[in-house]
Amino acid sequence: MLRRVTVLAALLLLAALPAPVRAADPAEDIDRLAARVAATYAGMTPTQWGENVPGVRTRLATTERVLALTLDACGSPKGKGVDRALVDFLVREQIPATLFINDRWLEANPELFRELAAQPLFEIANHGYRHRPASVNGRSVYGIDGTKDVGELVREIELNARKIQAITGTRPRLYRSGTAYYDEVAVKISNELGHEVAGFSVLGDAGATLPADKVKAALLSARPGDIIIAHMNHPEAGTGPGIMAAVPELRKRGFRFVRMSDYPLK
Repeated sequence: MLRRVTVLAALLLLAALPAPVRAADPAEDIDRLAARVAATYAGMTPTQWGENVPGVRTRLATTERVLALTLDACGSPKGKGVDRALVDFLVREQIPATLFINDRWLEANPELFRELAAQPLFEIANHGYRHRPASVNGRSVYGIDGTKDVGELVREIELNARKIQAITGTRPRLYRSGTAYYDEVAVKISNELGHEVAGFSVLGDAGATLPADKVKAALLSARPGDIIIAHMNHPEAGTGPGIMAAVPELRKRGFRFVRMSDYPLK
């Protein structure tokens, strides 16, 4: 009897879930895609909001002494630059990294983007079209409005994914929203559009606001499997000097750096 009740409960739960969204097709009209996804998730109201809601991947699924360095390029009015010294250091020292590129930054740096995308050390990931928090109801954080509904969320993810694919020939499989905030419905939609949602476990530079010594200290706190978030679009910040100071020490401790896609995520 107990088994029959358990099976019935499971079937009822499955029936309550929305039908899976068909995998995103780059050839599908984006308005049609947005409408299709919106219809699937109509009536679903999120109950969670933050950086670590269910489905956000915050660590590498390994106990090896590896770290994933991720660098955001957000493209705000004052954030369209590039820390060239940091990029050159990573190439010279052969440090892999995952680069989360926003469309605004890409538009301001098209040739540099192509240069970075052609560098085997780096993988290009999706940081959204207009750097919006990932919401299905317009929730905001840090004074930045989130995507107002499902359709706008789909466009935020897909427009940038398709542009990156058109330029590089490869569709990004990792997505980090502007501000790295999500509701749980937005995370599920991101997954069904073919993106793993990339969180972090080490706050490297607090939005490129920390001085170099604090950036270094943050990185030196890392444990095996950590994902570090920092920024590459503020050459005036302490991010680059802090990372460059921490890397030799981390290597002495036996750590090596990998791209996020090099390991399963958890």
